[in-house]
This record gives sequence, C-alpha cells and structure tokens, in this order.
Amino acid sequence: METNTSFNTSNFWANLFKTETTKDDLESMVCSIPPFNQIEKKYVKHLMKLMHNRAYKSGEYIFMEGDPGIGMYLVQEGEVKIIKSYGDGKTEELATFGKGDFFGELSTLFKDQRSASAIAVKDTKLAVIFRPDLDEFINKYPKQGIIILRGLTHIVITRLRHINDDYVALKKKLLTKNKELQNATDKENFSPD
Repeated sequence: METNTSFNTSNFWANLFKTETTKDDLESMVCSIPPFNQIEKKYVKHLMKLMHNRAYKSGEYIFMEGDPGIGMYLVQEGEVKIIKSYGDGKTEELATFGKGDFFGELSTLFKDQRSASAIAVKDTKLAVIFRPDLDEFINKYPKQGIIILRGLTHIVITRLRHINDDYVALKKKLLTKNKELQNATDKENFSPD
C-alpha cells in the first residue's frame, strides 16, 4: 500500500491529553488520563478490575477500520500507529501513540465502526476497557460515571476545537492561494492596448 504524505497529522488523532508517566504502574497511568483522572480513589480499584491486558507483536493489527468499536486502549509499553485507508488503496498515518497514550475512547460512548486501523509498530502491551464493562461501572457508580462521561466529553470538545482551528487555518491558506492564483492569472491575461 502506498502512503500519502501530503497531509499533516490531524489534531483529531493527536493525543492532546498525554500526561508524562514516570511509574510503570497501570493504575497511575489510568489516573493520569482525562476520562478517569477525576474519579475518587476508592473507585479506581473497581475500575482497575475492568481492565484487560492485551499483547500485540510488531505489525499486528489491534483493530481494523470498519471493525466495531468495542473499547478504549491505553499503551503500557510499545508503540501503536493509527492508519486511515482510502478507496484508491492509499493510506495515511494519522497518529502514533506510545507509553501513557490512549486511543479508541470514542467507542466507549458510541456503538460505531472504527474510522481507522490501529497497528502495533513494535511489540506492544495494552490495557483495554471494553464498553460493556464501563457501562456496568457507570450504572453501578453513577456519580463516578458522570465524572468519566465529562472526561470523555472534554476530550471530544477539545479535539473538535482543534479541528475547527485546523479548518480555519486551512481555509485562510486556500483563500490566500486562490487570491495569488487569481492575481497571477489577471497579470497574464492583461494586455495593454
């Protein structure tokens, strides 16, 4: 597959919420990310019981574009890239995630298909929280659930704001280029009589 490198990485896929993690401890990683960083400590233990550990070899797909979105992933070690496929066989790398990063969080909110594929760049260990488990936690502990949902909403809103900023910057750039092209065309077509 060809890789199209003419686009910049979208802010939608950038991990805007990465917190430096100095401990190898999964619990401290979980507590450092927005969906979970505000829940009460006594509920973190319950949440940790919902985490599933997964290991992937270099080059192995974690999920493929079009798969059902079933959970959120937290990189414990290794590296994951997110790839978007296009109908013409080309692909675009949207983001790369390393230790302490998370991805796939939108699937904890919506039952939808994956919009891109996730591939282990090197041997990778992930912690996964599946939507049904998180739903059960939210139903059992609604006050903590509201905090988690606010954290997820914060992620969506922040990414949307960055996408809006990218859109405005791109639109300004296109308008400037169009004006430059129009001026160049006008100069070429101008013939003094």
